[in-house]
Amino acid sequence: MGKTYERIDGRLRTFIEEQPLFFTATAPLSGDGTVNLSPKGLKGSFAVLDEHTVAYLDFAGSNAETIAHLRENGRITLMWCAFQGPPNIVRVHGRGEPVFRDDPRFKDLLSRFPGIAPASHGLRAIIVVRAELIRDTCGYAVPFMAYEADRDLHGKRFAREDDASLNAYFTKKEHVATSLDGLPGLPLPLPPSTA
Repeated sequence: MGKTYERIDGRLRTFIEEQPLFFTATAPLSGDGTVNLSPKGLKGSFAVLDEHTVAYLDFAGSNAETIAHLRENGRITLMWCAFQGPPNIVRVHGRGEPVFRDDPRFKDLLSRFPGIAPASHGLRAIIVVRAELIRDTCGYAVPFMAYEADRDLHGKRFAREDDASLNAYFTKKEHVATSLDGLPGLPLPLPPSTA
């Protein structure tokens, strides 16, 4: 039923890149810490960098659990489900890191996402994940669902923000600079972009 892959290429890469939605899962080292599971979308915000590395744009939001967990321990799992076509679930288990806007790598990484306007979404970081285990499973119980379009609400909300107003927004949010479990989250004030 399930298969393990050595790399992200061919049919597997095509499947991942075609999905309009994926999920990220992270957790702190503490056994009583909060496990985080987040949906991710927006066409053009995900990229396969090479056969073992993927990345996605981390946009403005009301918390920063993924960033906090990655800063603490780096563990992350990404998951894609086939909601149309043949059933399939793909998971990439690996180590991730947030690359913040003042990181020298940021500009080059951002160039890998030509199909999206990052300023319109309050881009905070680019999450880079190095795959350690790549597996698929059947997905027989995943329902058929039709993709209609990306919502435009996020872009409309954050397109009017600049660095100063984004800083003010993030500072007001209880779980952006510090996670639900008290871990360091997004560094504030928001670093200026090197892009």
